[in-house]
Amino acid sequence: MTISKKQIAKKPYDLEERTFQFAKDVRMFVKTLKRTIATIEDSKQVVKASGSVGANYIEANESFSKKDFVFRAKICRKEAKESAYWLRLIKETNELLNHEEVIDLIQEATELKKIFSSMIEKTKLAK
Repeated sequence: MTISKKQIAKKPYDLEERTFQFAKDVRMFVKTLKRTIATIEDSKQVVKASGSVGANYIEANESFSKKDFVFRAKICRKEAKESAYWLRLIKETNELLNHEEVIDLIQEATELKKIFSSMIEKTKLAK
């Protein structure tokens, strides 16, 4: 499954849905990889990290305090950065038939990281 330019242009505004879609797209991408020892291990890592972005965002939305929200949002940011790392490693060490798809996923992970960074800063500044 490849992500079309139309799908990218229509990213959900709802961040819970967007993080869910990211985790789903990563899982669909991983299914297309040639099975080697390296891709199996890298795939496990990126699947865990990509799913953690959304799961921790749900936790952040249910936080009890501003401090708890910031802590959980930092975990989201960390997991988004980690997702981008594993995707980049997969991209750089494999001959991919769907090269554009992994580039799009890396871009989405980077955008999510920036969104969470912004949320963290705005929450810290809010009194």
